Amino acid sequence: MAVTQFERNFMSNQTKIHSALAEAMSARSYITLTPVQEAILKIEDANSDLLVSAQTGSGKTLAFGISIASTLLAEKMEFDRPKIPLAIIIAPTRELALQVRKELEWLYVRTKAQFASCVGGMDPRAERRTLESGAHIVVGTPGRIRDHIERGVLSLSDIKAVVLDEADEMLDMGFREDLTFILGKAPVERRTLLFSATVPTQIVKLAKTYQKESVRISVSSKKSQHLDISYHAIKIQPSDRDKAVVNLLRYHDVSGAIVFCNTRAAVTHLASRLTNRGFSVVALSGELSQKERNFALQSMRVGKANVCVATDVAARGIDLPNLELVIHADLPQSNEAMLHRSGRTGRAGRKGVSVVLIPNRNFKKVERMFESNGIEPSWVTPPSADQIIEKDRISLLKSEFLTSPADASEVEIAQRILQKFPIEAIASAFVRSQMAGKSAPEELTVSNAIGPADFSNSSWFELSVGYRDNAEPRWLVAMLCRVGNMDKSLIGDIQIHNSLTFVEIASNGVQQLLAEIGPDFLLEEKIQIKQMQAAPERIQLVRKRKFSSSRRSSNHAGLSELSTKKNVKLSLENKKKSKSKKSKAVSGELDFKKNKRKPKKANTEKTHFENQAMHKQAPHDLKLGQSNQSQDKKGKGIAFRQSGKNKTKKRKISTTMGGGKAPLRRNKF
Repeated sequence: MAVTQFERNFMSNQTKIHSALAEAMSARSYITLTPVQEAILKIEDANSDLLVSAQTGSGKTLAFGISIASTLLAEKMEFDRPKIPLAIIIAPTRELALQVRKELEWLYVRTKAQFASCVGGMDPRAERRTLESGAHIVVGTPGRIRDHIERGVLSLSDIKAVVLDEADEMLDMGFREDLTFILGKAPVERRTLLFSATVPTQIVKLAKTYQKESVRISVSSKKSQHLDISYHAIKIQPSDRDKAVVNLLRYHDVSGAIVFCNTRAAVTHLASRLTNRGFSVVALSGELSQKERNFALQSMRVGKANVCVATDVAARGIDLPNLELVIHADLPQSNEAMLHRSGRTGRAGRKGVSVVLIPNRNFKKVERMFESNGIEPSWVTPPSADQIIEKDRISLLKSEFLTSPADASEVEIAQRILQKFPIEAIASAFVRSQMAGKSAPEELTVSNAIGPADFSNSSWFELSVGYRDNAEPRWLVAMLCRVGNMDKSLIGDIQIHNSLTFVEIASNGVQQLLAEIGPDFLLEEKIQIKQMQAAPERIQLVRKRKFSSSRRSSNHAGLSELSTKKNVKLSLENKKKSKSKKSKAVSGELDFKKNKRKPKKANTEKTHFENQAMHKQAPHDLKLGQSNQSQDKKGKGIAFRQSGKNKTKKRKISTTMGGGKAPLRRNKF
C-alpha cells in the first residue's frame, strides 16, 4: 500500500495513530495536526489518564478521539458486534454532544463503530432502544446519562475510557453531582480524560479524585490562541447597540455570523429586530425545544440563514461552518466567556473577526478583560452609513453577474432589452435587483474617541467658570462627559482659578469634544469653552490667610467686622497679662468671670464670631469626595492666637482665593 502524505507527516514527527483513523483523516485531506493533537500523540504511555487544557477551536474532539482509539481497539481494525458501551463521552450542552458524535462518526467510519446519543430534549424511548440494540461509544449530557444509568438502561461495567469535554463549563453549570455519580459507576480500571479550556482549582480537585497519575498537557498559550481571530473594539452609546449590530452585519456581509446576548429576552428582541431589517436570522436560547434548536443550527449549516443570535449557554461548543464574524452585543460576563464566544470563529485554520461593542461606562472593564486574555484589539469606530454605501458600490462593480461571460440565450435577451430601454434604466434596474432585501444602514451617535486615553499630545481647554462660581472637579467632569459624549478617562488635569478653569483633554478625545459642543463653544448654563494654544503656566504658591471683607458675602459683612474688633481687644488684653502676671484678669466688652482659672472656657466664648469667620473662610480642598470646609478636629488648622498679632498657619491651596494667578492641585482622573 502506498504511503500517504498524512502518514509520512506522522512518521517524520515520530507520532503514532491508529491506522483506521489515519485512513479516515487522510480521506478528509488532513495534512497537519493541531498542537493539542500532536501533544497527545507524543505521550509515551498511550493508556494514561490525561488532563488537557486547550483553547476553544483547537481540535480537542479529534484529539481525544485519536487518543482513545488504541484503548478501545488495541491492534484490531474494526469493532466486534456491539453489546454494552466501551467508551462514554460527556459534554455540557446538547448541541456540543451532537456535534462531538458527528465528528467521531466520520473519524471512526472505517472501524464500524456504533454510536448512541443520550441528550436532554430528545426522545428518551428512542435512546433506550438504541442502547438496548448495542453501542460502542455513548455521547451525551450529564443529566440524561445519569437518568439512563439509574433506570438500568445504560451499563458502565465494560467502560474502558471516560471523556469529559469542556469539564470547566460542566462544573460551572452545576453538573458536579451528576459527574460524580457517573464516574463512581464506571470501573476503577479505566482511562479518564479531562478536556477543558481553563484549569481552575475545582478541575484540579476533580482530577486528583478520579484520575491516576494523569499527564498534564497545556497548549493554551496567550500568544498563540488568537492568531486566527482579529479582535475589534468599538465604543458605542448604550442606545445604539442594535443599530451598531445592523451596520456591522451590513459592512462585513459574511456568509455566517453569530451575535451574543446575555439573556433570552435580549436574544428574542434582537432576533426580531434583525428579521424586520431583512436579515436571515435564527435564535438559540434555553427556552427553545431541542427540535427547534436543531432546526436553527441546520438552517445555518445549509445556508438558509446567515445570522445566529444566541446566549452563551446555547452556543457553547457549537461549530458552524463558514462562521466568519462574532459580535458581542452584550459584554461577556468573564474572561473565559470572551474566549469561548470568540472561539466560534477562526476554527481549523480559518480566519475570523470578533467585535466587542463597549458602552462608555464599561470601557475600563473591557480593557482589563483584553489585558487578562493577552489580546491587543484594534480600536475602531462602528461602520458609518457612508462607509457601507461605498462598500456596496465596490461590490456591485465586482459582481459575478457582470464579470462572468454570457451564453447565447442571455445575449439575445440582453440585445432586446437594449433596444427597448436606455442604458441608464438598465443599469439602475441591475442596482435595484442587487440591493433588494438589504437593510439600509443606520445613523449612529459615533464617538470619535477611540481606544484608551492618550495624553502624549493632549490639548488644554479654558472654561469661563471658576472658584467664585463654586466650581469643583466632580461636577466639571460630569458636565464634560455629558455634553461632550465622552468617557471620563479622557479628562486629565483640572486647574481651577478664581474666574477660569483649565482642563486637559486626551488627544483622542479632542475632536469628539469639539464636535459635540458645536460652533457656539457653549457648555450648559452659559459656560463658554475654548481650546488653548498651549498648556497653562503652573505656579506653586504658599498663601497666608487674609481677612478681607471683599471675600465675604454681604450678608456676613457685619459679622466679620465684629469678629475683627473682638480680635483687637483680645490682643490688648493679652499684652497686659504678659506685663503683670500677678494682676487680676482684665475685663473688656466680653465679660470674663473674676477668679476664673479656666481660660479655655473664656476662649470658647470669645471666639464665637471667630468660628463664624473660620467657617466662611475655610480653605477649599478640591479632592473628590472631601468636604470643602475640612479642618482639624482640635481646631488647630485655623486657630487664632491670643498673644501677638492674629496669625494662621501657612497652608498650600489649590485655588486662587483672590484675583491673582494661582497654582492648582493636579487632579488626575
